Amino acid sequence: MTYKELINTDPVMLVEFFATWCPHCQAMMPVVEQVKELLDGRAPVVQLDIDKNDTESDEASVRSVPTFIVYKNGEEMWRHTGEVDGEVLLSKVEGCIN
Repeated sequence: MTYKELINTDPVMLVEFFATWCPHCQAMMPVVEQVKELLDGRAPVVQLDIDKNDTESDEASVRSVPTFIVYKNGEEMWRHTGEVDGEVLLSKVEGCIN
């Protein structure tokens, strides 16, 4: 599946690009898990390791990690690079669902 196909599989989707060696990514892991739980299946959260998904990283123009992207109908609605508050992350995704 191509990245373009992936981001079109659901109406709204949160994609996180991360790296296992990145301390900021590690710090965000529990936050992302909490956001995933709070979304409760309303929108998928896809986590892509840049070291294993370099094609997807290139297609999304990811230059540093962690990078969070919210898509609606395959179109990028919001992007943030670096650590971010879970409530902000959740509100950005929910804003596209409603």
